[in-house]
Amino acid sequence: MKRKKYLSVAIAAIAAVVASLIVIPAAQAAGVSASFTKVSDWGSGFEGKVTVTNGTTSSVSTWSVALDFPSGYTISSSWDATRSSSGQTHTFTPPSWAGPLAPGASVTFGFNGSPGNFPGIAACRLNGGSCAGGGGGGTVPGAPAGLSGTSTSSSVSLSWSAASGATSYNVYRNGSKVGSPTGTSYTDSGLTASTSYSYQVSASNAAGEGAKSGAISVTTQSGGTTPPASKKAAPYIYMGWGDPPNPATVMNATGIKWFTMAFILSSGGCNAAWDGSRPLQGSADANAIAAIRAAGGDIVPSIGGWSGNKLGPNCSTPEALAGAYQQVISAYGLKAIDIDIENSDEFENEAVQDRILNALKIVKQNNPGIQTILTFGTSTTGPNYYGNRLIERSQALGANIDIFTLMPFDFGSGNIYNDTVGASTGLNNKLKATFGWTTAQAYAHQGISGMNGLSDQQEMTTTATWQNITNWARTNGLGRLAFWSVNRDRGCAGGGVVSNCSGIAQGDWDFTRITAGF
Repeated sequence: MKRKKYLSVAIAAIAAVVASLIVIPAAQAAGVSASFTKVSDWGSGFEGKVTVTNGTTSSVSTWSVALDFPSGYTISSSWDATRSSSGQTHTFTPPSWAGPLAPGASVTFGFNGSPGNFPGIAACRLNGGSCAGGGGGGTVPGAPAGLSGTSTSSSVSLSWSAASGATSYNVYRNGSKVGSPTGTSYTDSGLTASTSYSYQVSASNAAGEGAKSGAISVTTQSGGTTPPASKKAAPYIYMGWGDPPNPATVMNATGIKWFTMAFILSSGGCNAAWDGSRPLQGSADANAIAAIRAAGGDIVPSIGGWSGNKLGPNCSTPEALAGAYQQVISAYGLKAIDIDIENSDEFENEAVQDRILNALKIVKQNNPGIQTILTFGTSTTGPNYYGNRLIERSQALGANIDIFTLMPFDFGSGNIYNDTVGASTGLNNKLKATFGWTTAQAYAHQGISGMNGLSDQQEMTTTATWQNITNWARTNGLGRLAFWSVNRDRGCAGGGVVSNCSGIAQGDWDFTRITAGF
């Protein structure tokens, strides 16, 4: 949102415009140019505007403006563009709703920054070239050649020949974009067995996206469509919060098959309901589950969470709590349940910890083959006192928990990838010491549930970081991968920690698409 300006600021703005108009010169020749204007400066901050002009005779499909700020100056908010920042460099690209920039047309975007007395942009690059003109010149790459694919029962691996001048590629399945690799290969995961898929690939560079290749058809091999119970990619989706997306739309766009659905709470006493208020049947949650299953997927309910009236403290005995869990299992014919055990009422309450573990032991006895998952917080080096106790008591009580999932965020991280690996390694050592498992056996009983984009503590998980975490989890054979949440898996650079976007620059469902490759 633009900063509200007052009369005195407006008067100052007139002088500022005269003094700083076109800090970066406009185009000297036909091409695409970018010019900066300092709109106003009020001493403690400033407002800037950039105008991108297409001086060519052809439409420009996209553009990228990189601004280097002088040391000590930052951007606090921006509008009409997607922004990403690295140090003193702030890169702007068109917003998701923008179309091609027509010949002779201009677009503007703006931002507020601090402190005031801004001296101007230190350097500007348009599509990697000069902002003074010609930045959008050049030729888009041709269509990639040699597209081919091989399959398993749930994935298709594609490869193609490099296209001259390409800096990245775009993969299309059945006409919809599913990936943007920088190399000449891509694996499309989470597919249905014995199904034919059509693929095309295009190449992109700073000038835009080129033509698509010819289509090929690849049929997945025969086999079951359900991921094995020992390994699930299942990001959280929440139908009671954050502009919930249509799960079938997300599945079609990303290839994800499983979701962790939040949250089952107490509707009063030892009775289960979504958010403690929506019934197990006839609710938006039940409708979402039906849609997910109709699209070939399935769900794991998340029982508990950080807040709300939870079943663990409200059910007085393990038997009663197991009965509440059974309400949910029977309502949906579940293959797995997740107990998200947090806060002082469950995680830090030793009596409730034991009650949950004994209830899950009963659930395992009454539902042969069901998978039980415990999800809980962590330190950067592994489980804390209550996490270690939960593991030790699960062994002592014979609870037979299948997956111990850590939530590596809001835990004082300075580097999410390193600290996620550190926490998971610490959990691995604890499981080996407690159960006598090998390293590989322990990892198969582990999960990671991250937070995409900005966490409540402003920890940053970018798509690149999440890809590295996914690769690490897959390489080490972890049993579960999730993140909070699909509702937030939409870009809003500079948007902060909100319910319906990640707070960073990203494409819709990027984190879900990466998770599907687990």
